Amino acid sequence: MSHRKKTKRKKIQETPAQQQAEQRTTANLEVIVKGDGAGPLEAVCSGIEELEVDGVSIRIIRRGVGDVNKTDVLHAETGSRLIVGFNVDVLPRVNEVCRDHDVEVRLYNVIYRLVEDVQMIAASIRPEEEAGEEVIGTARVIALFKGSRHGTILGSEVLSGSLTVGSRFHLISGMGPIYTGIIESLHIEKATVNKATPGQQVGLKIKNFDRGKVGDLIECFKKEKKKPQTAWKPEGKIQHL
Repeated sequence: MSHRKKTKRKKIQETPAQQQAEQRTTANLEVIVKGDGAGPLEAVCSGIEELEVDGVSIRIIRRGVGDVNKTDVLHAETGSRLIVGFNVDVLPRVNEVCRDHDVEVRLYNVIYRLVEDVQMIAASIRPEEEAGEEVIGTARVIALFKGSRHGTILGSEVLSGSLTVGSRFHLISGMGPIYTGIIESLHIEKATVNKATPGQQVGLKIKNFDRGKVGDLIECFKKEKKKPQTAWKPEGKIQHL
């Protein structure tokens, strides 16, 4: 009697890039695909499966040859309620089922247009990225003064841009940002000012914070506006595109 030696299967380790991609993927587009033949259907599915949209997982949950039918519509309801078809039509009364279940059917006779539309839909539903920051002014801390009422005054020289009352800023040490706040007041000598520009030495008061050091960087910034995004939503209708 021969005994087969058991071998342990090696666990496939994901690369850091794959792990990061999974972390970024937080939206799903689940599609049903219909085609007029096995060859065209395979071509359409391959085109969709090769799509890469950052932040979106695109998955075909059902595929088949022939016109769109009621069963397709009911399956679509379990996904993203989207059916795409190449060189096919819909069976009688399917439009009513689509309307009742908010399933959208898109029919094409050109493969690349179908694939491009799926990519466009996926891009429209990806999560919005957090607004970034635009640096509008920097200054270097050159002296520290004890302020009244538990505050510290950073004597600083403006290096670039401008520091403006009401703007947000980071205080950055050699180890990175250590404080984020709002500029409540600026003083040049004994005068109160609303704005300081390069070459000027200015006092900036920080409340309830005393860990600033000479040499720290003040980085004044504003939030960048997010680009408006109109996400695709399925409409219970049939479109010939």
